[in-house]
Amino acid sequence: MRKAAVPVQVVLISDGTMSHPNSRKFPPAARQALREAELRQALLELGVETTPVCLGLPDSKVPSEGEELFSEAVAQLRELFAATKPATVLCSWRRDPHPDHRATSELVRAALAGLAPLPRLLEYVVWAWERAAPADLPQPGEVAGWRLDVSSVFNEKQRAIAAHRSQLAPGIIDDDPTGFLLSPEMLAHFAQPFEAYLEVI
Repeated sequence: MRKAAVPVQVVLISDGTMSHPNSRKFPPAARQALREAELRQALLELGVETTPVCLGLPDSKVPSEGEELFSEAVAQLRELFAATKPATVLCSWRRDPHPDHRATSELVRAALAGLAPLPRLLEYVVWAWERAAPADLPQPGEVAGWRLDVSSVFNEKQRAIAAHRSQLAPGIIDDDPTGFLLSPEMLAHFAQPFEAYLEVI
């Protein structure tokens, strides 16, 4: 999008602190700061110079509708959408197996409700590539799916992924062997010259 001179705004929903919960070298505040710094570096690799908006919601406990902090987060997103007036919003697939991704979809859709004009909402899968149950996947007639050719910026995409060093082997948080790292198999899904998107019909 930056190559097409389209302005980009990024929102980081959760604080990322549960990736290595047993680390003493990187207590929660340090993990949060690290994840935010990695995101900023990734955005620079993609040519996005806008500072991301960080909601700081609890990792692994991003609220769903009816839960504490949900209404507050919706209000923050709605205020952002009203100020920036995006033509397109991208967020995780509403039934992606990760609970934070599902909750993020709920937050985004609630924040978009009632906006005029209504932005186009495109969704993408993350963990559904590997962990989706049949009911998690798009159902017949539910969505239009398409691919965006990103071959011209493939190297930038890979550098952006590599910027998330705390999540890639061997990792930089070395005192929590149970910490989260992306597997080579998972990363292979994102080493393609295209991005796949879903749009609810």
